[in-house]
Amino acid sequence: MTQNIIIQNQNFALHPLGGIFWEEKSMLLISDVHLGKVAHFRKFGAAVPRKAIHKNYILLDKIVADFNPFQICFLGDLFHSSLNKEWELFENWVAKTPAEIVLISGNHDIISPHKFDQLGIPILQELILNDFLLTHHPEEREGLFNFCGHIHPAIKLKGFGRQNLRLSCFFKSKKQLIFPAFGEFTGTYTLKPKKGDEVFAIVEDEVVKI
Repeated sequence: MTQNIIIQNQNFALHPLGGIFWEEKSMLLISDVHLGKVAHFRKFGAAVPRKAIHKNYILLDKIVADFNPFQICFLGDLFHSSLNKEWELFENWVAKTPAEIVLISGNHDIISPHKFDQLGIPILQELILNDFLLTHHPEEREGLFNFCGHIHPAIKLKGFGRQNLRLSCFFKSKKQLIFPAFGEFTGTYTLKPKKGDEVFAIVEDEVVKI
């Protein structure tokens, strides 16, 4: 179940897979997919099942089908590392996905821009739309609301006794919203909300405001 929020008079739907749909732009925003990470681990001997390689593409298909966006904007770290066998899977996914795709470059995006150009995918350092600044790393800029990734935010919840639960989340402050990592096997970083912050945790198939 999605969570609908309004930021600067624009409507956004937070999806439990970790993406956000910008209704007025018909744009799906996704961060930190880290495609190729499983293949990268397997190359260096990690015992990760081969079928795990396909999991991200299944999740991408699901979120795209839920919104049918005109455009998909990846907020950096689309691929985890250098070119590997998973690039062919990505080529196939792009070919069957009708939406336009744009990539905001992240620190892990080291694959040659020429490869993306062949697929019709522009690579940008940032993108400004209306009063929104789309980046990979969190940034603060006067007059703009920042959508970003990189951090892989999570929230730690304490229950009765010594029970602790850590959940991936959308982490919103006054002028910024940090996306959770979309990809599998990405890890998280626990953030502590301050007064005025809003946290939208991903709990199974729901986005829940904490």
